[in-house]
Amino acid sequence: MKTATAATAVQPCVPGASAPAVPGPVREGFLDALRRRRDRLLADGRFQRFATAFPFTRPIARSRARALFDICAGFVYSQVLYACVSLGLLRRLLDRPQTPAELAQAIDLPLDRLERLLLAAAALGLVERRGQGRVGLGMLGAALLGNPGVEAMVRHHGLLYADLADPVALLRGAAGSARLAGFWGYAGAAQPAALARDAVAPYTGLMSDSQQFIAELVLAAYPFARHRRLLDVGGGEGNFVLAAARKVPALRAQLFDLPPVAGPARQRFAEAGLEARLTVATGDFFRDPIPRGADLITLVRVVHDHDDDKVRVLLRGIRRALPAGGVLLIAEPMAGTPGAGAMADGYFGMYLLAMGTGRARTFEELRTLLHEAGFTGVRRRRTRNPLLATVVTARADAPLDSESVNSA
Repeated sequence: MKTATAATAVQPCVPGASAPAVPGPVREGFLDALRRRRDRLLADGRFQRFATAFPFTRPIARSRARALFDICAGFVYSQVLYACVSLGLLRRLLDRPQTPAELAQAIDLPLDRLERLLLAAAALGLVERRGQGRVGLGMLGAALLGNPGVEAMVRHHGLLYADLADPVALLRGAAGSARLAGFWGYAGAAQPAALARDAVAPYTGLMSDSQQFIAELVLAAYPFARHRRLLDVGGGEGNFVLAAARKVPALRAQLFDLPPVAGPARQRFAEAGLEARLTVATGDFFRDPIPRGADLITLVRVVHDHDDDKVRVLLRGIRRALPAGGVLLIAEPMAGTPGAGAMADGYFGMYLLAMGTGRARTFEELRTLLHEAGFTGVRRRRTRNPLLATVVTARADAPLDSESVNSA
């Protein structure tokens, strides 16, 4: 008589219930078997000691050790950056290098503590030592100041860092573990269109600050001049619409967003002297019809903020609003982008989890959602910096009535 193994043990039967299916053996492919052997080898302490000592494998072993340490220390690195931004340290060094004593007095830190921060910031490339005992900006510190959106995002990250203090609680959905969700005022609101401006201003202001470089990437990736009218759905305070109108003088454009979000856009369009070409329509793009009349509709950093069911509603509404030959353009960081995995899956994956909605999607996942909504000709377009955004366009081949959209 054969003894049952753990994998084939007979489970107790419940009267009237079918016996649970016993999974069959999984046939391991050659590459998977090779990777399994690799994993066991790399996890062996004796091999690690050998690889560190052997001249031909030593550089690889050291590189992997540094990469692993950077993952372990990443939160500390981010807090060093957060301290530099919060204290205004980098801004003070923009005009001229300063001595540690000058900086300590200006930002009200004990000199020995400031020296500790400067050593950490220099190791990360945020500052660097200059002549006569002074400290100046490092290359990464200067690059950060060149993009106000990055600096604003770093300040905002205090909420995310608080949520990630206990990532297991966040992953399990424990009550009170997602402080960042409260920052996005209209995410869980029953009537988001009725919110006061104060409830949405922090989030829309943050998005506005970080929109400039995104707009430049998108406008360089697609020929907007071939269109006569643009509708920017979820366009916030109007930064993208303004950038598009300035680049394409013949383009007329409209912004569509919640009333408390889109309110400041009217004033911005008027201040720019473009109110004759730029208009604002307000509403909830999940509940209200998308305005018609545009032959190009854009979703800039909108889709990844929402779960699939809501994205389907949004895409069908846009498909209904577009005329034959109209184009939908989606721009956002995308999962599966070569070289951008840490950004899309690592950063945005956890950020959007803390936000309580949305996820970074691959091009294939977006294409499936677009096809479900009735779009064709889905195409990925290169941008100058895919870490920040990838552009996807899709075509509406024919007008679509409400019944055909709803049944899609």
